[in-house]
Amino acid sequence: MAAIKPSLISSSHSIRHTPLHPTPTLTLTPLFCCPKTLNPKPPFRKITLAVSHSFSLSRANNTSFIVHSKNPISHILSADKEYPDDISVDYDDEKPREECGVVGIYGDPEASRLCYLALHALQHRGQEGAGIVCVKDNVLQTITGMGLVSEVFDQSKLDQLPGDLAIGHVRYSTAGSSMLENVQPFVAGYRFGSVGIAHNGNFVNYRALRTMLEENGSIFNTSSDTEVVLHLIANSKDRPFLLRIVEACEQLEGAYSMVFVTEDKLVAVRDPHGFRPLVMGRRSNGAVVFASETCALDLIEAIFEREVCPGEVLVVDKEGVLSQCLWSRPQPKQCIFEHIYFSQPNSVVFGRSVYETRFAIGEILATESPAECDVVIAVPDSGVVAALGYAAKAGVPFQQGLIRSHYVGRTFIEPSQKIRDFGVKLKLSPVRAVLEGKRIVVVDDSIVRGTTSSKIVRLLKEAGAKEVHMRIASPPIIGSCYYGVDTPRAEELISNKMKVEEMREAMGLDSLAYLRLDSLKKMLGKQYPNFCYACFTRDYPVKPRD
Repeated sequence: MAAIKPSLISSSHSIRHTPLHPTPTLTLTPLFCCPKTLNPKPPFRKITLAVSHSFSLSRANNTSFIVHSKNPISHILSADKEYPDDISVDYDDEKPREECGVVGIYGDPEASRLCYLALHALQHRGQEGAGIVCVKDNVLQTITGMGLVSEVFDQSKLDQLPGDLAIGHVRYSTAGSSMLENVQPFVAGYRFGSVGIAHNGNFVNYRALRTMLEENGSIFNTSSDTEVVLHLIANSKDRPFLLRIVEACEQLEGAYSMVFVTEDKLVAVRDPHGFRPLVMGRRSNGAVVFASETCALDLIEAIFEREVCPGEVLVVDKEGVLSQCLWSRPQPKQCIFEHIYFSQPNSVVFGRSVYETRFAIGEILATESPAECDVVIAVPDSGVVAALGYAAKAGVPFQQGLIRSHYVGRTFIEPSQKIRDFGVKLKLSPVRAVLEGKRIVVVDDSIVRGTTSSKIVRLLKEAGAKEVHMRIASPPIIGSCYYGVDTPRAEELISNKMKVEEMREAMGLDSLAYLRLDSLKKMLGKQYPNFCYACFTRDYPVKPRD
C-alpha cells in the first residue's frame, strides 16, 4: 500500500498539558512539546458482546476483535419510497436533517452509562442509529444498532460496556446509506493498536480520498465518509497517534467535529472553519467530557469549560489534557442553522444561547413583517421560541394551535384508503378551539420543498382559521449544504422555483414573509462574519469537490 507523506509539526504550534483534576478554563500557550509515543499495544482479547451481525478487523499480529450489533429495524413503510402529494410519509422529511451527535468521556467509571444519557440529550441530532464504544483493560468494546438510543441500549447492553473511557454517536445519514454497517462509532485495528471514531459533519473531498485509498489497496466496509479517516490513520507512517490524526486531518476538506478513542486516550478534533459545534466540560470527579451541544453536558452534570477551537486537537490521557493547534486559522464559518433549527433551545452554541437567538429572530419578524392577527402559533417544536418572540413583540397572545405527537416514528401502517395529508396529520393536530374564526400568524423555522407547509396551511384552515399568515425564522433556502446537513438538491428547493408571492399563492396563505439576511446578520452583531450562510447565498466557504 502506498504511503501517504507524513506531516511536519513546526515549533509555532500551540501545545499545553493540563492535569485532569478540575481546573479553570483551558488556554493555549505558544510553546512546543512533542507528543508522547504510544506504547506498544498489549495482547488483544477477542470479545463477544451480543448476538446477530458481526465483523472482524485483522491486525498485523493476526489477532482480531469482533464487533456485534443489534439487528436493523424492519420498516413496515419504507422511508425512501415515493408517495403522491396527498399522503406524506413523515412531517420531518420536509426539514433539513442534522447529521449526527457525538460524545466522549474520559475518567469516569460509569462512562458508558453517562455516554448513553448524553446521547439521549443529543437524540434530536440523529434518530437512525446509535452506538457506544467503551475501553476496559485495553480492549475496545462496542455496541451499535439501528433506531433510537433507548431502542439500541438497555441495562444488559450497558453491562457489557464497562470502563472509564467511552465515545458515543447518534446518526442521521448524510454520506452513506441507512444501513447497520454505517452506524458509528467505527472501530478498527492497525499496526500499533486499535481506534474508535465518531464523526459529526461531512467531507467535501470524500470521493477523491476514497478513490485514492482504494487505488492504493484499501478495502472499505461501509459507504460512510467517516471510514476514510480510519484508513488515513492506518496508512500514516507516524508512530504517535496524535501525529497520525494530524496527518489524516490535513487531507480532509469540509466539516468535521470528531472524537476518537484508543486503549488509553480520548481525542477531540474540530475542523479549521468550525462548521459543527463541539464543546468540552468536566464532571465534579474530574472526568473530561466532549459533546456536540451543552445540553448533553447539563444532563450528565458536567460543567461547561469551553468550545473546542476550530483547527484544534485535544488529547486526554493519564497525563492530563494536551491542546494542540495544527492548522492556520481561517475565518470561522459556523453553521447558522444550528441556531435556527438543529440545536436544542437550552444549548449554548458558538458562544450564543440558542433560545435567545430564536427569540430575537421572532421579535425581528414581528417588527419587519407585522400582520393583523388574533393569535400567534408555532409549527412545533423548532418554531416555538421564535413564535414566542413574535408574540411578545407584537403584543398578541401565543397559544398552542398545533399539537405535535412525539410518539409517531418513521414506522407505521399506511391506511388502505388514502387520507389526505396523512403523514402531517400523524405528527401535527390542529386545536380548533384556538383557531376557529381567528386570524392566525404561524411561525416556522424554514421552508424547504414547500409541500409540508402547504399541508399545514390546509389543516389550519380546515380547523376554522379565518386568515393564515406565515412567518419564517430564516431567509429563503436556495443552496444545498455540503457540510453535514441532509438537504435536497438545489433544484428541489421551492425558493429556487418560486418568488415569495408565488409561494404565498400556491400555499393558500394570506401573507408570507421570511427573515431578511441583512437583519439576521445585524442581530448577530460582531459575530456575523463567523457564520456560514451558504444555504441562503450559495457562497460556499469550502468549495464542494465531489
